[in-house]
Amino acid sequence: MKRNIVFTIARQYGSGGRTMAQMLSEDLGINYYDRDLIKMASEESGISEALFLKADESVSSKNPLIVKLSKSVYNGKMIPPDSDDFVSMENLFNYQAAVIKRLAETESCVIVGRAADYVLKDYENAVRVFVHAPRDFLVEQAEKKISLRGKELDKFMEKTDKQKADYYTYYTGKRWSEALNYDLCLDSSKLGFEKCMEAIKAYTRVRFGDDIFD
Repeated sequence: MKRNIVFTIARQYGSGGRTMAQMLSEDLGINYYDRDLIKMASEESGISEALFLKADESVSSKNPLIVKLSKSVYNGKMIPPDSDDFVSMENLFNYQAAVIKRLAETESCVIVGRAADYVLKDYENAVRVFVHAPRDFLVEQAEKKISLRGKELDKFMEKTDKQKADYYTYYTGKRWSEALNYDLCLDSSKLGFEKCMEAIKAYTRVRFGDDIFD
C-alpha cells in the first residue's frame, strides 16, 4: 500500500467480524492483531499477561454506575512504574493503547477489538469499522462455532457482547454500538463476509484514493 492504513474491527458475536478481519489481512497481505496485543503489551510493560486478562474480566463485574462515573476514560497518559497504580486496570489499558498507536504509526494492519477505534480516533490513517447483524443471523453463525443451543447460547452471546460493551464504555466513556464511533457500519447478513470485506476496501479507495492498494 502507498501509506500505512490501520483497519479497526469491532463486532457483535456471531457477525463474522473476526473472520472478516482475517480475510482482509490475508487479502491485503498485512498483519492481523487480536489477543496478541495483550502479549505485546505485557512484554513492553513487564507486567504479567495474566493481569491483563484478569483486567478484561473485571470490567464487566463492576457496577454500571461505577463504570459511568469512573475516571477510567483513556487520556493517553502512562502511569510510571514507581506508582501504586502501575498495574491498575487503567494503566494496563494504557499499555495496550500504546502498542496500538505504535502499530498505527509503523505499519498497515488489521486490529480486532480492544477499543482500538477510540484509541485511534484522531489518527487520519485509521479506518474504523463496526460489524453487526440481526439476531437470527448471529445465532445461526454462532451455532457453527460452538455447541451451545437455545437459552444457553442466548445467554452466552448476551454475556459476550455485554463484556465488549462494558469494556468499551469503561475505557472510552462511550457506547460500543454507537454508529458515531465508527467510519463504517456493516450488516454482514446482507452482504456476506466477502462483500463486507470488499465494502471496506471500496470505502478505503474512496477516502484515500483509487491507487491506495497499489
